[in-house]
Amino acid sequence: MKLRKQVTVCGGAIFCVAVFSLYLMLDRVQHDPARRQNGGNFPRSQISVLQNRIEQLEQLLEENHQIISHIKDSVMELTDTGAVSPSGHLPFRSANGSWVLPFDRRPTFLAVKPQDCQLAAGSHSQADVQMLDVYSLLKFDNPDGGVWKQGFDITYDADEWDKEPLQVFVIPHSHNDPGWVKTFDKYFTDQTQHILNNMVVKLAEDPRRKFIWSEISFFSKWWESADAQKQEATRKLILEGQLEIVTGGWVMTDEANVHYFAMIDQLIEGHQWLERNIGATPHSGWAIDPFGHSSTMAYVLKRANLTNMLIQRVHYSVKKHFAATRNLEFMWRQPWDTGSSSDILCHMMPFYSYDVPHTCGPDPKICCQFDFKRLPGGRINCPWKVPPKTVVEANVAERAQLLLDQYRKKSKLYRSKVLLIPLGDDFRYDKALEWDQQYTNYQKLFDYMNSHPEMHVKAQFGTLTDYFNALYKSYGLAQGSRPTDFPVLSGDFFAYADREDHYWTGYFTSRPFYKSLDRVIESHLRGAEILYSLAVANARHLGMEGRYPVSDYALLVDARRSVGLFQHHDAITGTAKENVVVDYGTRLLRSLIGLKRVIINAAHFLIMKNKEFYRFYQTEPFLETDDRRATQDSLPQNTLIELDPAGPRYLVLFNPLEQERLCAVTVLVNTHKVRVLTEDGQTLPVQVSAQWSSSNQMSAEVFEATFMVRLPSLALTVFHMYTSPDSPMTLRSDTLFRLPRGALTAHASEPLPVRSQQSDPQTFYISSQFLTLGFSGTTGLLETIKHKEDPQEMKVQMHFVLYGTRPSKDKSGAYLFLPDGKATPYDHQEPPVVRVVEGPLFSEVVANYQHFQQAIRIHNVPGVDGLSVDITTTVDIRDQTNKELALRLVTDIQSGDVFYTDLNGFQMQLRRRHQKLPLQANFYPMPSQAYIQDNHHRLTLHTAQALGVSSLENGQLEVILDRRLMQDDNRGLGQGLKDNKRTINRFRLLLERRLMGNKPDGFFAKLSSLFHTLLRKMLSDRVDKMTDNSMMMSFPSLLGHMTNAILNHNVLALPVLPKRRGVPPLQTFAPLKSMLPCDFHLLNLRSIQSQDPNAPSPYTALILHRLGLDCALDVPNLGFNCTTTQGQLNVSSLFKNLDLQLLQPMSLTLMYSSPPLANHSTVSLDPMEISSFKLKLR
Repeated sequence: MKLRKQVTVCGGAIFCVAVFSLYLMLDRVQHDPARRQNGGNFPRSQISVLQNRIEQLEQLLEENHQIISHIKDSVMELTDTGAVSPSGHLPFRSANGSWVLPFDRRPTFLAVKPQDCQLAAGSHSQADVQMLDVYSLLKFDNPDGGVWKQGFDITYDADEWDKEPLQVFVIPHSHNDPGWVKTFDKYFTDQTQHILNNMVVKLAEDPRRKFIWSEISFFSKWWESADAQKQEATRKLILEGQLEIVTGGWVMTDEANVHYFAMIDQLIEGHQWLERNIGATPHSGWAIDPFGHSSTMAYVLKRANLTNMLIQRVHYSVKKHFAATRNLEFMWRQPWDTGSSSDILCHMMPFYSYDVPHTCGPDPKICCQFDFKRLPGGRINCPWKVPPKTVVEANVAERAQLLLDQYRKKSKLYRSKVLLIPLGDDFRYDKALEWDQQYTNYQKLFDYMNSHPEMHVKAQFGTLTDYFNALYKSYGLAQGSRPTDFPVLSGDFFAYADREDHYWTGYFTSRPFYKSLDRVIESHLRGAEILYSLAVANARHLGMEGRYPVSDYALLVDARRSVGLFQHHDAITGTAKENVVVDYGTRLLRSLIGLKRVIINAAHFLIMKNKEFYRFYQTEPFLETDDRRATQDSLPQNTLIELDPAGPRYLVLFNPLEQERLCAVTVLVNTHKVRVLTEDGQTLPVQVSAQWSSSNQMSAEVFEATFMVRLPSLALTVFHMYTSPDSPMTLRSDTLFRLPRGALTAHASEPLPVRSQQSDPQTFYISSQFLTLGFSGTTGLLETIKHKEDPQEMKVQMHFVLYGTRPSKDKSGAYLFLPDGKATPYDHQEPPVVRVVEGPLFSEVVANYQHFQQAIRIHNVPGVDGLSVDITTTVDIRDQTNKELALRLVTDIQSGDVFYTDLNGFQMQLRRRHQKLPLQANFYPMPSQAYIQDNHHRLTLHTAQALGVSSLENGQLEVILDRRLMQDDNRGLGQGLKDNKRTINRFRLLLERRLMGNKPDGFFAKLSSLFHTLLRKMLSDRVDKMTDNSMMMSFPSLLGHMTNAILNHNVLALPVLPKRRGVPPLQTFAPLKSMLPCDFHLLNLRSIQSQDPNAPSPYTALILHRLGLDCALDVPNLGFNCTTTQGQLNVSSLFKNLDLQLLQPMSLTLMYSSPPLANHSTVSLDPMEISSFKLKLR
């Protein structure tokens, strides 16, 4: 009671201060002489000042409300639920049936500054073209456009170029997929190496010849086998501008399923390779084959200091609209950018494809005649039955005029008199003959055009940057500037359709096993990079560099390149041949094994209390890995920790997050008699559960031990594990089987007996201190969610549904989603076996069906880990034919036709469900999360793997889990999707309350309402605009960001291997001296290359992302101290025991540097900004 009185007094004091501040401000406004003098009309400057003060005061009240809410939560935990147990430190059940754990007395606080919330509430970018508006405007019909089937008839006046001739840049290129219908190595051997060998010879024959190349994965492999003369000739071609490296990424990355960590990492790997081997710096992006385009890619290229980019695969209706409005070239701007700092000039190709028939102009029948590889006698011809003709003196005039007509028509779709004409296709120029055919015939055409002034054209070979430079020059502008009449565009280009209703939305889910594996390896890569960089820096600091396995750097490089290769637009997309998928998987598994080695080697060094005892033996690892995979297509098996009565086992837990983490950790042990102690000897509560080998078969030798830990950021924390007689801190799970009538009973064994009962239709529940979940008694699937502070439970029903494919000749395949109508409910022939597990640290419900197992778990842990629902869906549809399994959430949220999906885990994009579009057109990529919301709640589905998502009805979210399709979809692959695996999909479901929508009773509610009323009356126009903008632009909450982070970056449990001579003294390694602001994400701490491929330089890349926050959602106790700093960070005070000797701002991919800062300088990031810094740590 004494504590309650103190809280009441404290809260009352805070409110008194707030009310008094409000009174003074309103009194000042009321008696302001300037206001009276102007008859109530404020000068603009005073309105701005007043508006800012009102916003600050309102935010202050909001913060006070949150502080009091946190105090109230603590009081409730201490009093109502009786968190102080009778014995003072033992877990026990409270009166309402939920388990109460020993209270963690470490205070936590939340201090988010008002300025750090302004991005979500402020205005969005001022764009001339908003893609959401374009989608609303278009009819998406498909009338016959004549020779340009998906377009319209193009006409021009012959004298249009009399004053300013047409400049034409023909850009020879060869699109090389690093794996598709052949493996990466097979493509290289059969074709790519010949293309590059011919390039060196053929470009040197004529300085007017040009060529561009994109994929560094292939280029680096060729470079390794090229002799010194060939390498020097290549450098000369680049230096003289005949050869241009475009984009310069390891691959031409997919833009739908790729996470921005990997998107950036593969670009860094390509750019670092170029810097070390050639010295080339890319200026222009080239993305002709990704199946839709993300605005995240535009931002990444801009931050890498590229000034231009080109895209191709955009919905044909959008292309037609942009062509009709001459908006095919635009400045692409990020939605949160209120200025123009993110602008990058983007060129959109107008026609169906990037091949020669669809790039010279609108008529493919004519353009095909100028693809000289198709000359009669070759292996390929023109489908339009009119073959090319060799250009000779007798026909050059007619040929040039015919081609110029196409050039002029294409130029009418753009605003300038400078024209870009690609000349290439997949794996072109692999034969010397084609180089001669294309370059010789085109040069004759150019020479004729250029020597006839009456044609008013200047035609030449060019690189991509040659084109853009000429474009800027025609406007009299510097590179990167905005041409005056070019529109600003905001938005993205999903979903892509190339013809009819053929939407490329199937690949958002295709081969989910490998999409999941990719994200596991990305998390390991990031963790390994961070630990390796810290270990090497600490070894240098201690003068022990020679004793540390620095050569592990080669394993990091291999993993960077394997992960980079898998971001290719036919790899992570799931659209390669089966044998190619196996090749990708084999590379990924090899890299994962290597990364685990890097992690345990770094952990070994860092946790040694006395580094003099440190000895590294390649054949004798100090730690075990957390899990193992037998093959590239098998699920992981967690490492079993064998406890021995003779002594303790040591366990090291690695927290890869940049924030402290309070969470439940589960490990496998060989006994139910387990005790877990912290480094300083405190016994932790442990929940012992069964390990199930099937839906109803329990293991007698293996058990799960779950315990709650608090892990410092980026830390390696040491724990002791013992086998011992029963401890009051070790509690066994209570397991109940809900069995259908006539089902077999569960096979249970001591010491973990289970109960069984016949299932019934009544709703049943599991609870923690924070959440109560209701489940259908019939299906065992989730029905409701209730937060402890909410008086009402929320309907959140789970349904499994199936899509078929249409009966016509066009069917779903690896790329396309062509369903046969709306989904039908999953028909389970037998009722499910449902297992209900309850205990002090977690409770879960596992429903077993024929084709999937759904496990829903809640953690009884304060903070982030206990505020969301953990979902694990194990899917196996290998016996299905042309079926796609989807999980559908049905809620009471009034979301209408609006939902939000992420782009690459980097930003959120508003989506609208359009009834005018077919069902498949309303699906979008979901690399990390999707949510629906109304004025009261937001429901977010966080995902650990990229999948396709939609909201097909008000209040619904739907995600495709797996697809099994028996046929090709006629996009070149030549196979269906029949190599399905048993796949685990992992999610977190987060239900949040919106502060503006909930109207609690009491004094604060009235005060807050008064402020909102005052704001609306005085600044009504601005408030209305903010409301519109807040709908257009959305961000996750702080809790949302943290929930996604814990899902995608698991704690790694690394057991110390027993030693014959005993384990030397160990200690927790916590590298950070001060916390990162909680709106900062450490994207990477990446060791920078040296000339030695097996060792890094002394420098490290610190890559930071400042998150955008939505502060209009209730923020409960996060379980750790959270502060924001308006984007300020002192890097020199970040790392313990290390001296910062260099702090240098860099471009994102480290190719461009700014002057170094003073080592004690504070760096500053704007919301959503990603920045790289070069550090030297010793």
